[in-house]
Formats: sequence, C-alpha cells, structure tokens
Amino acid sequence: MKNSFLISIFFLFILLPTNAQKGHVFGELTAVEKELTVYIKDPSAHAVVLYEWGDNYFDVFRNSIRLIKKYHVKIKILDEKGFDEGTISIKYLNDEKIKKIKTLIHNDNDLTSVSESQIYTTQLNKFTNELKFTYPSLKVGSIIEYEYTLESPYIYRLNGWEFQSHIPKIHSEYNARIPGMYVYNRALYGSLSLHENSAKVKKGCFKSTFLKWDCEELIYVMKNIPAFNSDSNFMLSASNYMSRIEFELAEIVYTNGQKQDVSSTWEEIDSDYKNAESIGEQLTKKNFFARKVPDKLFDPVNQLDKAKMIYSFVQEHFNWNNTFGSYNYSNVKEAFRIKKGSVSEINMSLINLLNAAGIKADLMLISTRENGLPKKIHPVVYDFNYFVAKLKIGEKDYLLDASDKNLSFGMLPFRCLNHYGRVMDFENKSYWYDITPFVESKKMIRGKLTFDPVNKKALGIFDELNYGYDAVFKRQKISNNSETEYFEDLENSVVGNFDIISYKIVEERSDDKKITERIEYEIENVLESDNVYFNPFITKFFDKNPFLLEERNYPIDFGYKRNYTFSISIEVPNGYSVDQLPEKIKKVLSDNMGLLQFETSLTGNNITVYFNLSLNKTHYLPENYNELKELFANVVTVQNNTVIVLKKK
Repeated sequence: MKNSFLISIFFLFILLPTNAQKGHVFGELTAVEKELTVYIKDPSAHAVVLYEWGDNYFDVFRNSIRLIKKYHVKIKILDEKGFDEGTISIKYLNDEKIKKIKTLIHNDNDLTSVSESQIYTTQLNKFTNELKFTYPSLKVGSIIEYEYTLESPYIYRLNGWEFQSHIPKIHSEYNARIPGMYVYNRALYGSLSLHENSAKVKKGCFKSTFLKWDCEELIYVMKNIPAFNSDSNFMLSASNYMSRIEFELAEIVYTNGQKQDVSSTWEEIDSDYKNAESIGEQLTKKNFFARKVPDKLFDPVNQLDKAKMIYSFVQEHFNWNNTFGSYNYSNVKEAFRIKKGSVSEINMSLINLLNAAGIKADLMLISTRENGLPKKIHPVVYDFNYFVAKLKIGEKDYLLDASDKNLSFGMLPFRCLNHYGRVMDFENKSYWYDITPFVESKKMIRGKLTFDPVNKKALGIFDELNYGYDAVFKRQKISNNSETEYFEDLENSVVGNFDIISYKIVEERSDDKKITERIEYEIENVLESDNVYFNPFITKFFDKNPFLLEERNYPIDFGYKRNYTFSISIEVPNGYSVDQLPEKIKKVLSDNMGLLQFETSLTGNNITVYFNLSLNKTHYLPENYNELKELFANVVTVQNNTVIVLKKK
C-alpha cells in the first residue's frame, strides 16, 4: 500500500553551509559488522546493507549555488549470489560532477581499494553519464564500502531518498539542510514507517558577510528494512510501493519577501500543452489529414463504424518506430509521409483524423505500468510517458492506440493498463479518467482424445481459443517466431512423447477480437501395460505457482480479468475400464473475487474433464494475497498431479 503526506519546507538562501555528522567513519567496521554471516531477519538474503547514509545541502561556488550530495554505504556479501553487488553503477547528469570518491573492500584484515584506472566514466546519452567500477578479490564475507560527493548546478533537483531496495538494509539515513528561500512539497511513499523523523530550524546556520539566514535540518532514518521482493508478473512498477521520500519545489521566497510559485496547476499545464509546438499544434492538422486520406473513410453515417474505419486505416498506414515519443519533438505530417512514427505521432494523427470526421477525440496522457502511477496530489508532467486517444461516441467512451497492429478497436496495449490517465480536453479542461478494459479476455482449450491399442498411442485434437488480451499475446507470439520455433515451444510445453501432426489457424472462428488454433497430435507409448496412468492436461495454463512470497505488502495487479477453461472428452479404449477418476474440486475466493472448478465424469465409455479458473477482478489488495496464493497452489496441483487410471479388463 502507498501512504503519502505533503509537508511544506521553508528555507533561506545558502552561503556558508555546516555539515551534518554521520555516525560511521569511512574504513571503520564494528565488531557486529565483522562477525555477521547470516542476516537473521532475512536468512535468504545474499547481501545486506550494513549502513547507508546520505546528506543533501547547498553551497556557493564562484557566486553560483550548487546542490551537494554526500553518500556513504557499506554492504556485506553473504553468499556467492551476492557477488553482483560488487559492481557499482552511479548515474548522473552531464553538468554534474562526482568528486572525492573513496572505495574499500574489507576481507578480514586485508583492505583493498579499487584503483583509479579501474573506475570508468561513460557518457550514456546526451544527458546522462555513468561512473562504474567492480571490486576486486570479492568473496563470501567481504564488506564493500564506498563514499562519494556529487556536485550539481540543478538546485531544484532535490531527489530525495530510496530507503528500500532489492536487498535488505540494517540502517538507512537521509539528512538534508534546505535554505528558507525555497518551499518544497515532500511525500513519503511505501508501507514502512520511519524510525526517526526530525525537522528543526537552526538559526543563522548560513551566513554571508552582511546577512544571516536560518535553515531547516531534516533527518529521516529507517532501520531493519526488508528487501523489496516482487512477484513481477502480476504487479505494477515497484517504484509505486518501495519506501522512499520525494521532494518537489513548490515556491521560491526572495529576501525582500516576494514569493514566486513554481509548482504547476493543471490549468497551467493544459495551456502549456495546448500551445506546445510538439503537442497542441500537432493536434490542429485535421485539414491536412482530411486531404491526404481516402474519402471513403468519412462515408459511414454511423459514428462508431466511421471511427473503426479510421482506426483501422491508421493502424495499417503507420509502422511503429518502437519509441513512445517525446514532449520535445513530434511531427505528424512527416510521420504520415514516411508511414512511420512514435506512439505519440501515430495517436495524434489518429486524433486529427477522428476530429476531421466530426468525432470528438482528445489526447490522453498515460504512464505505462513500468513507469509508475502518476501522482494525483499535484501535477507532475514527467510522471507521464505515453499518449493515447480518448473519444466519446454517444454515451460510451473509448481509448485507442493505433501503434499496435494486433489491437482491436477499444483496446490499449497491456503496458498501458495502469489504472488512470489524464485527458487533455483543450476545449474545456483536463480531467482524470480511469483505464478499465471492457473487451472480454479469456483462454479456452477444447479437445478430444482417443486411443489406438494396436499402435499403443493416443490420438488427439484440440482447439485453443484466445479472446481479448490473450488473443493479442497469442498473435504476438506467432508473429515473433517462425513456425518451427512455435511448434517446438508448443511441444516442449507438454510432458511426454507429444508430436504435432497438423496445425492451422481456424480463420472462420478468428477475427480482430479472438484467434482460434486447431492442433492435431499424437502421444506415443501410452498403452504399454495393464494399468494406464495419464494426466489429461496436455497443456497447462500455469506450470508453477506465480505467487511464492511468504507475504506481500503491495497489491496484485493482473491488468485485466482472467478466465481459463480446459475441457476434453476422452474415449476409453476397447478392452479397458476406468479404474480411477480424480475427485471434484471447487474453491471460491471471498466476495466472489475468484473461482476454481475441476470435475470429471464418466458417461458410457467417455470421460469428460472440465477445469475453469476465473479471476473476477483486475486488482487485488495485499490482504487478498494469501487467498490468491492458495488458489493458485490448487490450480498447479490440479494441472500437474491429476491422474486418470485405466485398467485392462
């Protein structure tokens, strides 16, 4: 769960800073740190942060203000899987500088530093550099330690502090001294509580020749911080839930008392977007697009039919260039001419065409699942990294993304299923809008199995039907693999001597919302003894439980409602009888949040097997985790351990 609070921090212009005192001296270890071999609060940990300390303050260098960050950390390697912690990467902006870097590796009483020649600086792009090094002589029990100072001209970039990471921490401490010239909004995220939260005013801590200024000194401490472990398949960005503190500059207070509000309102952002050359101006090209596209696009009288035709045209006309787009550059005319563009250019072209057809369509800002949830407390433009189209036809709303040729009308890519976005209605004002998939998604397998006693094998056929997002994923898998690779993957997913005899996509049962595959197969060496034991699940939805954590303190997010159905009819071979059928199973989650059904029946010489797993919500709270974990444990048990026994008469 995510908790947040906003606090205004007042501080004055900085000239002569004092330095915060940290509790650990570089190069010195405590007896407890030396003797630690297993972190008792997480015995599975491969490494642990023994001590982490950071300090932010402001300084003056050649009459300009600099934001200074000091950082010191000690990490103990507990087993060989922790060796990855021995490679350090520090990313920083091009105009920033890293100074006074110290490195040390403690191997009992042997102390070694990383030589300067082994510390590499690389320019990653036009904005970012990376300083990187690897500790030598790393072994189980090593303690690695480093310290550096980062000097930045970007005084607004008080980036805050990440208390939680992928490995546990015993002590993490963040200090800041912030001049009263600025007012910052401050927010604490995550489910963990601060061990220490101190804020006090220190009189006259910054001085110049003629004036004194107060400052606010902040200390935040967390202790015994668990590693953030994730079931990554069913979650939003980890950044939504990891414990951290963030700052955002809201106001500047000058020495004469005058105040400058630097925080943005949505009204201001609406205006900026509307007038931006790369956004608002790109959405005024409907006349250009109306001239360039076939007239038949505007023929349908029905608005929904017209919108679908325009959507299909844009999907086919453009090829996505694998970028989301930029706030600083978009050119819909050029993208249309070369038939290639970013997500932003393709979807802004779609909006222009829809508006040209008399259909109300607006730009919608989205943050992808990997990018994190946008903040609703106050506008942060860079929380968003994706543009889609939002249109209204009659009483129904639709969200569209024409950059993916596999999507049917009204679907967004899975990466966009991130709860909500901001609709930029330039004729009125922007507003929040929930992202709720309305296209039904499900996976169904229907099959028939017979036996050939003469050749001691089984012959089968099954149809796999995928709807909605499951159909999108299936099409992507087919298009991204050769037929041989696809068959090999399918055969490898089945236990036993499974061979595909024929495969086809059943066109008459496939459309833009679903895809149907038909597979004929055979399984060798089935009827080789008087008692035949076999698992009817020739293919499985889940080979293992996706939920493995003991506990989970952040939500489970599937993106869309899930439904899995497996049914097969099995003909008992001549000369055999049914000796054993599995027991019926039915598991229902509380509040009807999910259902597992499994049953078998015998009618004449036909065995019918039926399985269904329904997940009736897209988003489950942490308190539902144990129920879900148990449900999926039952799913895996049913699929992996179900046995039907046939006995020779």
